[in-house]
Amino acid sequence: MTHVTDVTTETVRTEAGDARITWHPAAKARLVLAVSHGAGGGIEARDLQAIAGALPAHGVTVALVEQPWRVAGKKVAPAPKTLDTGWRGVWPALTRPGLPVISGGRSAGARVACRTAAGLGAHAVLALGFPLHPPGRPEKSRAEELLGAGVPTLVVQGGNDPFGKPAEFPAGDFALVEVPEADHGLAVPKRAKITGERALEIVTGAVREWVASLG
Repeated sequence: MTHVTDVTTETVRTEAGDARITWHPAAKARLVLAVSHGAGGGIEARDLQAIAGALPAHGVTVALVEQPWRVAGKKVAPAPKTLDTGWRGVWPALTRPGLPVISGGRSAGARVACRTAAGLGAHAVLALGFPLHPPGRPEKSRAEELLGAGVPTLVVQGGNDPFGKPAEFPAGDFALVEVPEADHGLAVPKRAKITGERALEIVTGAVREWVASLG
């Protein structure tokens, strides 16, 4: 189910440069879900757009956040510390509606959300395609970031994600939903048993049910 809303965009100044928020407001919002992109793309990612289209109908205002490096037109993401600075700089605008804020992101954005959640007072964390390790380098685990989020956390992971398959994740205080056969972008190959549309339905359904469970 999609919901047509009055989408608005605002620019927010941060110490890392100007960031941009695209608001997809819910008519009667009870939560804000703020989601940022990864290091290789922007808020046009299919999963981010699907979430922005689906969640407002369920009382969740979705804020898609573009990090300063993307707004500036750069091709390569900066160091994690700079990404965290940009996210912290956007936070006051995200809390302005006076609602609990779920901190989220895909890939590198998920790492930022995990690293900063406790310090910012995030209500929860949504991690889309959490990059548990670089492809082919399972010894370089980033599990500590995920396990250290300190708030209710949902991971939505592709079954064939080279950055970490669901079975590779450690036990911990987080929920994990698998998108069968999906890659790091939560897209499925043409030969998959499910369609790309169904993959996105799994993503939005998982997020919707999890958000509802947060109360």
